[in-house]
Amino acid sequence: MEKRDLGLGPTSLLGFGLMRLPVTGGPSEIDKPKAMAMVDEAIAGGVNYFDTAWMYHAGESENFAGEALSRHDRSKWLLADKMPLMSITRKSDVDRIFSEQLRKCRVDYFDFYLLHGIMGNNVGLIDGLGIYENLGRKRERGLIRHLGFSFHDSPAVLERVVSAHDYEFGQLQLNYYDWENQDAAEQYRILAERKIPVMVMEPVQGGTLADPGEEAVGILRAADPEASPASWAFRYAASLPYVQTVLSGMGEMSQLRDNLGTFSPFRPLSDGERRTVSEALTAFRKASRVPCTACRYCMDCPEGVEIPRNLGIYNDYSRMRSLKHPMADLLLKMEYGLLAEPQRAGSCVSCGNCVPLCPQHIDIPHWMGEVARDHRALSMPPAEGPAIGKDRD
Repeated sequence: MEKRDLGLGPTSLLGFGLMRLPVTGGPSEIDKPKAMAMVDEAIAGGVNYFDTAWMYHAGESENFAGEALSRHDRSKWLLADKMPLMSITRKSDVDRIFSEQLRKCRVDYFDFYLLHGIMGNNVGLIDGLGIYENLGRKRERGLIRHLGFSFHDSPAVLERVVSAHDYEFGQLQLNYYDWENQDAAEQYRILAERKIPVMVMEPVQGGTLADPGEEAVGILRAADPEASPASWAFRYAASLPYVQTVLSGMGEMSQLRDNLGTFSPFRPLSDGERRTVSEALTAFRKASRVPCTACRYCMDCPEGVEIPRNLGIYNDYSRMRSLKHPMADLLLKMEYGLLAEPQRAGSCVSCGNCVPLCPQHIDIPHWMGEVARDHRALSMPPAEGPAIGKDRD
């Protein structure tokens, strides 16, 4: 297994994300025999980086991590956990949750610890409640070895985050589709220029790049008949020099074994292979529900609607829904919500100025309506039902 050390100690280039483990029913019902067998094989194969979080598997991922990893010598594995900013409302929550995480994971310290899911709407929370300072004191006491963050927002917000505090590493969503679509290229540049190691999440874009469509798969297979489509995505992310570890949320033993083969040994992409990935990406975009290539010929919209961004979000959402990805609805709500009100599809007035400009002949006003409609449907509160379990005064 390839190891990499960018100043944080050697970690396996492949990391095991404990968020899509095999289940027997609902997300909290982890199939422990299968999942533990995967952890055992991962460690035997040289994987030493394991990543969990407070809300993964409806709160059961940390318990599983503690049970599965504690069966192995502590020198064989490194554990990353996260402070769930979405669950913090007061200062005391930080100490309470951190202590509970240590207990659930059966550890005395975390090798890596992250502020989870930093976005523009919670940056003020970090400073207002002194969360970074609190975790910094825990680092001084040896309860945290390395302190970092995971991030879901724009490059401008990322600049604010890394300028405000001295983080040792950052976790970014990075893959060959989001390199441009989510401006992962600029986010990576911001960290790399500061020599902040990058942990990669969603290298296969929620599973979509493991099956990017018949034409894209054909391009990749022609270049290397033995390589899986997923392996191309992993190699793309891991070929970046400031990437410390590439996480994979593996749910099947076959995925683990394919990934172990990709990283044992690891081969960076050649220039020719980068061209192959570019060709596959072009085919992948064509196979999307809306054939937008983000050429931006339709821009600027007189109403301020960010047309390519809305269509990119909708294509991501549609692909994830087709794969029954559990985070599909959350992705649409979160990514759409990051757009300013005038940039959202709902601000489209169907003027039609953009339609003749589109080289793909997309009926843009129609799709803006679809994006806005699906987002409204997800944002509507559920119908009020019987008052079961409600307080009665």
